[in-house]
Order: sequence, then C-alpha cells, then structure tokens
Amino acid sequence: MIRKIAAAVLTIGVAGILLVAVWPQLLGLELVPVVAHIVSLRAVAAVGALAAIVALLLIALVIPSFRRLGASLSVLLLVFIAATGAVLATRGFGSDDARGAAAVDATADAAVDDLTVLTWNTLGDAPGAQEIARLALETGADIVALPETTRETAIEVALIMKGEGRPMWVNTLALDEISKARSTSLLTSADLGMYSRDTSRGSTSVVPSVIVTPDDGTGPTIVAAHPVAPIAGYFSVWREDLEWVKGACTGENIIIAGDFNSTIDHYRRLANDRDSTIGDCVDAAQTTGAAAVGTWPTDVPPLLGTPIDHIMATDNWTATHVRVILDRDGLGSDHRPIVATLSPTG
Repeated sequence: MIRKIAAAVLTIGVAGILLVAVWPQLLGLELVPVVAHIVSLRAVAAVGALAAIVALLLIALVIPSFRRLGASLSVLLLVFIAATGAVLATRGFGSDDARGAAAVDATADAAVDDLTVLTWNTLGDAPGAQEIARLALETGADIVALPETTRETAIEVALIMKGEGRPMWVNTLALDEISKARSTSLLTSADLGMYSRDTSRGSTSVVPSVIVTPDDGTGPTIVAAHPVAPIAGYFSVWREDLEWVKGACTGENIIIAGDFNSTIDHYRRLANDRDSTIGDCVDAAQTTGAAAVGTWPTDVPPLLGTPIDHIMATDNWTATHVRVILDRDGLGSDHRPIVATLSPTG
C-alpha cells in the first residue's frame, strides 16, 4: 500500500512539474528562477524528456516491479514532448534560411516605405567592424541594433557603410569604458533623418539600452534593447529590465530590437493587450512564423537554441519577413543575427 501511495504521489508530482514546464503562465511562474530557464529551452527540455523515457525503459527491463510506474511516467513524458512540439510548431521554425540555406537579400522585394531592421549581439565587438558592416550592407539594413558593441566599432561600421553609399547615424550608450559588454550601439539610416538619443527614459541597468527619436519629430522611436541575463543574483534586476522594455514599448510608432535575454514565454503579464507581445509591441518572428528558431548560443543547432534576440514594433508596422542568419556562427559572437522587414500597416 505504501509503495502504491508513493508511486501515485510521484506520478502526480511529475505531472505537475511537466505542466509548469509546458505552461508556466497558468500559475504565473514564467519569471521564476529555474522555470524561466526551462521554458527558454523548450526543445532541449523535450530532448531531455525523450532521454528520460529511454532511461525508464531500461530500468523497467531490469526491475519488473517498476514497469507500471515507469509506463505511467513515460506516458506523461510523451504528452510533454507532444505538447512542447505543438508549441514550437505553432511559433514556427522559420524560412529555409533559418534551417540552414544561404542568406538572401531581405530587401529584394521591399517597398519604398519598408524598413529593414537588423540586430546582432556582437559579444564585445567580436566579429569586427568589417563583418558587421558587411552583414548590414547585405541585408540593406535601415536600423542596426548592436548590443555589446562599442562606440568606436559602431563608428567604424558607419564609415564603412558610408563608403558603400549607405550613410548611418550612430548613437551609443556605454556604462563604462572597461567592459565592452556594457556598451550598446544603434545605427540608423541617414535616409530616416537625424536621430538623437532620448535620455529622459533611462536605460536598463547592468547592460545598457538606447532610445533614439527623430530630431524633426517625424518617424518611429527606435530602441536597441539589452536587459540583463537571468542569472544568479540578477533575477530581480532582470525582471526590472523587462518592465523597462515594456515601458519603452508603450506608445505609438515604436521599433525595438536587440538581445532581450528572454523569450516570448516570459511576456504574458508584460503585454498591454492580448494582441501585443510586450507593452504595445508585437514580435516580428512570432508574426511571421520564425519564433522557435534559436538565436543563442551559436554552438548548438538553431532548433535547440533559445530565441532571445527579438525585433518588435507597434501595430502601425507589420513584419513581412524575418530570418535568423546562420552563416555568421563562426565569427566570434555567441548570438545569431536576426533581420526583419517591417512594412507600414494599412
């Protein structure tokens, strides 16, 4: 009898854990330590569940009395894998490029009023100005958000792009001049007019975020975002940073891009309405069916990584094309770039 009770308690406990892993928002646990990490790595969790099933089968072969409990746990894990797969499939695995095909020009079919937005956490300038500029030119980027990129490198990127007929304005916020990770740069096309940094709305605290507005008042507010990672000792700061992102995304005509150190699973209570992702902004990858493609880290396949780099905009912009770029994995950064084409709504 005690064994049966213990087995029932274990089964119920495992079922509860798996439910939280699939749907943490049900109990408001998506921003809680451990749960926040598990939900960020859904595909890895599914692979782990598959490995657990194999282990349970092996145990059942050795211990016949374990077979009933093992079967029950295996069924729960299979349900978890199926549910996780359904969530990922709903979010989308992207275009052929996201699965490994060569990059194509994102602006090939772009209309005159469309904007191409590129973001790349460069891990402290690791790829170098030449490679960053090459990618920005290849994609025809009008906006380039560069977390962990210093002012010097951003200016060099802009000079290279100017030499190729694509002049850009540069705005950088550095919290110190020692750690390159504590800089964030934002390049905006001269075709959009002059942009200046808005210092009235603050920044994320550990690694910076940049807000720029058009000097003539015409055009979108543009944000390069970089909340801190949810690591030990920084969880409360991480949550505060996500609240800052919500504030930066609240309003009209806003485009935001960068390394959010979070996935769309973390934003349920940060959205201003049911149609937005965070604040008033909508995630471009979610809109176009590429939100399951991992942008970090580059040393695992993209479908096992976590999609923490985002491009978002308010509803006056519609994402028409989004792709995660895979052919820069060997250039030093641990993040993959992501590029989106945004078209004016209506």
